[in-house]
Order: sequence, then structure tokens, then C-alpha cells
Amino acid sequence: MQCFSCGVAVELSGGERVGFRAACEKCGVDLHVCLNCRHHDPSAYNECRETNAERVGDRDRANRCDYFSPGDGSGAGGPAQSAAKDALDSLFKKN
Repeated sequence: MQCFSCGVAVELSGGERVGFRAACEKCGVDLHVCLNCRHHDPSAYNECRETNAERVGDRDRANRCDYFSPGDGSGAGGPAQSAAKDALDSLFKKN
């Protein structure tokens, strides 16, 4: 799993689950959040591909969703999106 905020790899061994209060060791943000879940999809209804999940208001804050499954941290924001935005800015000469 990768932290959506700072991009650091979070090691999960075997069947280890991400706790509701788990936090990134590098940046301290919550890990059990929609933006770290493999079901998170901004283009889907409720921004989640899991049809039985309840609506979550703050997707970057800890929640108690039972359908949470560690993803690659490519939710909104984070280093992947920042790198893409920087590349577009440099393409269009925006400083």
C-alpha cells in the first residue's frame, strides 16, 4: 500500500489489516481513508466502486468503512497527481 498524501510505501504483511486509527509513519495522516482504498473512484456513484458502502463525507479522514481494502494511494491529491500537474504546468510554461 502507498500513502495517498506523501507516497511512502506502507508495508502490510500477509493478511494484516489497516486499523481505523492507523497513521502514516512519515507524514502522520490517517491511512484508513477512502483515498487509500482500492474501491475509491471519483467518477463512480458516491465516489466508490463498492455498491454497498455508505457515503463518506471526508475522503481524506479516517472512517469506519467495512469495505476498506488497501489500494495504491492514487486517490485525489498526493505525489502522483502532483507530478502530473507539474508536468502539465511545465508543458504550458506555467510557473
